[in-house]
Amino acid sequence: MDARRENGASEARAGSRIAVVLKGYPRLSETFIAQELYGLEERGHTLDIQSLRQPYDPETHPIHDEIVATVNYLPEYLWRAPFRVLGCWWKVRKLPAYHTALRAFREDFQRDRTPNRIRRFGQACVLAHDLHAETGMIYAHFLHTPASVARYAAKIRALPFTISAHAKDIWTTPDWEKREKIADAEWLTTCTRYGADHLRELMGADVAKVRLHYHGLDFARFADATNGVPANLDGPVRIASVGRVVEKKGYDDLLDALARLPDDLEWRFEHIGGGDLEKNMTARATRLGLSQRIIWHGRKPQRDVKALLANSDIFVLASKIATDGDRDGLPNVLMEAQAVGVACISTDVSAIPELIRDGETGLLVNPGDSEALAGAIAQLAANPSQRRSLAAAGSLRVRTEFDLRDGIDAISNALASDALNPTQAAA
Repeated sequence: MDARRENGASEARAGSRIAVVLKGYPRLSETFIAQELYGLEERGHTLDIQSLRQPYDPETHPIHDEIVATVNYLPEYLWRAPFRVLGCWWKVRKLPAYHTALRAFREDFQRDRTPNRIRRFGQACVLAHDLHAETGMIYAHFLHTPASVARYAAKIRALPFTISAHAKDIWTTPDWEKREKIADAEWLTTCTRYGADHLRELMGADVAKVRLHYHGLDFARFADATNGVPANLDGPVRIASVGRVVEKKGYDDLLDALARLPDDLEWRFEHIGGGDLEKNMTARATRLGLSQRIIWHGRKPQRDVKALLANSDIFVLASKIATDGDRDGLPNVLMEAQAVGVACISTDVSAIPELIRDGETGLLVNPGDSEALAGAIAQLAANPSQRRSLAAAGSLRVRTEFDLRDGIDAISNALASDALNPTQAAA
């Protein structure tokens, strides 16, 4: 543990516990959360993970094996565990602050009359019942469902709670709900200036509650993964992408772009990730006549992601705003690709320009513009020296300005401060 981490650990109170509410754990697509949990434990925090869902990924990342926090799985659907839910509700309803939580739930239900709202309150009753006696605060990752469950449970137990907001949760949660959650929380941290500016605008005079901490990377985990110039410059250009196969990732646009590449350009494309649109995208690739040049690897742990990046010439992520408003924040995989030393092409959307400076540390095109995306890919494919230049500049910037220790230090200190004074923080 380096000196900075020792300083962070010294501020965490021995015996104080933090309940971390997650939508699901462990998840391959949430490496950034695993990195933060590991970092908080390094700094002396005792964590209890409260997961709203059972894991469904076929594998886990190595870092998940290094996290020692206990994991408690709350009932994903109340009807599947009726006796557990009713038993917990029967006990927590006798707590002095229970009616404060019930009142908040009723007010929310008037504006959101959905089964999911009822489920959130039921999960909160189980969470409030299951919390360790030494829990000092509740910390929710994501502003939508996890923050709702954390908010209700915190009210039941008269504990402070905090929120970490990311991407979809910011853009698909109603404004009234975001305002009330942030107002009730001690503070909210988010991982992009793009998201922070939006939430601060919502909060008006309460703007100080919204904090900005980039996720960043643990570069020690990328020391052994570096990209080099292909030994055979006459071979196919190796194009890679990593991400969930969902609308906001723009894989339809990327496939259309690949279909537009010059006929005389030799290339192959490899993808890691799973998602609801997997079958649609493989069928689209077939219709476009691309299947022989594409490998779909599915969900894979980080070691396979690093191996793919280390053997790629170009990394592409065609992010865009989905029809329901969902969008990326600052995808960790772009930072990972730059850390490894791959020239990156992405889109000028959301917080991506906070990382990639067009023409300097990568290339950016307009979201949804498959013609421009094809042009950018063809440009880098034909110019190895530009690839090397962009990759070197991108690697230098990400390693200089996106070190995860900065964000985790700040979050650790804030969590320690609130956990030390739970009564004051909850007042």
